[in-house]
Amino acid sequence: MPALEALRGLRVVASPEALDAAPWREPTVVLRFAPDDAFVIGATGIDISDEHAIAEEETGFVGAWLTPDELGERVIPHIEWPLPNARPALGQGFIAGVPCKLWLTGDRALLLCPVPYAHELTERLR
Repeated sequence: MPALEALRGLRVVASPEALDAAPWREPTVVLRFAPDDAFVIGATGIDISDEHAIAEEETGFVGAWLTPDELGERVIPHIEWPLPNARPALGQGFIAGVPCKLWLTGDRALLLCPVPYAHELTERLR
């Protein structure tokens, strides 16, 4: 499995409508943790229509992009919750007993882990 690396971007809390309409630019990855909460990997700034929006640098996650084979061989055996069928999709729950998130696309997956649990996850997925 690839090494977990720091994921940098913006955490944006705003109305769902403002997040839906935000002009996200490539090469960002927009992960909607909740209707009003997004982690935008790769973003350094945002122009958003919600005057009460909060946008701050997010440095609390590490992650690794996985191939379908890596996902199937190294991660899925450690998941006890159903993966979403539709893609792209964000799934979240315990992986090997560690709170994690999975961003699933058609051809790859991003494994996200809170920084304090990175060592534990790495050890358990060996």
